[in-house]
Amino acid sequence: MSLTRRDFARRSAITGAGVALAGSVGALATAPNALASTDTESVGEESADRHGGVGYGPLVPDPEGVLALPAGFSYRVITYSGRTKLESGEFTPSNHDGTSTFDGPRGATLLVNNHELKGARDSWKYPVPLTEGLVYDPAASGGCTVVEVRHDKVAEWVGIAGTSTNCAGGNTPWDTWLTCEETEDKAGQGGMTKDHGYVFEVDPADRRRNRNPKPIKALGRYAHEAVVVDAKRGRLYLTEDAATPNGLLYRWTPPQGFEHGHGQLRTLADDAGALQAFKCFDSGGRFVDDLSRATKIGTVYGVDWVDVPDRDARTVSVRKQFAAGEVTRARKLEGMWWGDGGVYIVSSYAREESPVQHDGQVWFYDPKRRTLTLKVLIGVNPDPSADGPFDGPDNITVSPYGGLVIAEDGEGVQHLFGATDSGRTYPIARNELNIGTAEEPAYSEFTGVTFSPDGRTLFANIQEPGIMLAITGPWKRQKRG
Repeated sequence: MSLTRRDFARRSAITGAGVALAGSVGALATAPNALASTDTESVGEESADRHGGVGYGPLVPDPEGVLALPAGFSYRVITYSGRTKLESGEFTPSNHDGTSTFDGPRGATLLVNNHELKGARDSWKYPVPLTEGLVYDPAASGGCTVVEVRHDKVAEWVGIAGTSTNCAGGNTPWDTWLTCEETEDKAGQGGMTKDHGYVFEVDPADRRRNRNPKPIKALGRYAHEAVVVDAKRGRLYLTEDAATPNGLLYRWTPPQGFEHGHGQLRTLADDAGALQAFKCFDSGGRFVDDLSRATKIGTVYGVDWVDVPDRDARTVSVRKQFAAGEVTRARKLEGMWWGDGGVYIVSSYAREESPVQHDGQVWFYDPKRRTLTLKVLIGVNPDPSADGPFDGPDNITVSPYGGLVIAEDGEGVQHLFGATDSGRTYPIARNELNIGTAEEPAYSEFTGVTFSPDGRTLFANIQEPGIMLAITGPWKRQKRG
């Protein structure tokens, strides 16, 4: 049953202040850079007291020039493109992106690591090797590797190859990884021999299940970014990172009688289930054309879902199949994570292509209430080269210590930062690997932020050149701030 504009307006009127905020993270408010810059500049015990013990203190420069961390924390390089090698002897592929962790055998941690490589293989020095039996399109350069970490030993092998632009993705309740292609290239475009823009499933624990890769066409063909699974209802939610026009948030509902599990998604018919795009309206019943319209933390929209006409986009891109007023859009819909009974969803930024500009939003979708609540709002960063203000949230995870941990993909300096339940933001790490010049420094984005299953290690990637890092230290539950 759809949630009509009239129903949402009536519910909002009854509750007075609007539909109750969903999710325990609460209103994670980041005023335009103020909180971020204040907490980043914190020094010593006096500052810690002033901010209620939020975060872990100032970042200490790294003499190795890789990763600045708070005092007491350390990092370990797990994989490094062009330096570490796969079991098969090839170098680790480059451009690390979305990542998730899984319990491995005999106390090991398994990770599936996307490699966001677009276009022909000769465009990249370290593409994902074309491992026999694991290749979708031999012309494509992307894919996933599986990494096994056990104490001081690391092994890495190919999980899937011959895919393109593997950006984010998402883990499943049955312990597999859904890797998403952020492209719409068809066979014959960019040197590809098959259509791309699909989701594929990778099993980190059973290599046999990864043989003969098959796209999950029921989830649509578009510039996929991330995906999460609602284990209770069986639905999947997916983001699209696209522009002209801006991308969409999608929901896939399985056909009646379908049961999730290992390998079940690849058995679906191409048109199985219902793929729909979201449509938002405010408490007054007014249609919301773009999420950038929300300029206040705590903004709540009702959500309805509209059927996608042609999910395989045979002639027209999915997002272009809707006329004005039919769906809600947003720029740079990126990372997602399931937590607190719903979905955290990132919009990295909005510029001239959007009604209102910002440098990042994090939303929470409550599937039970069918509401979307703005949790984090970051104003436009006036000086991205300065160390302090955060901008451009991308990959995201819910922290076992409370709140969120967010990977920054903005301009200038790049961070991993946290946001507490009450809205304080604080730095966790800063990328110090300069891939530019001394005169014009440049720092790659962070990606693939995720905790180990036991919560003791935070894994994250520096996308270029492609480094997976394991961060450990005195983690603590964050106060509300």
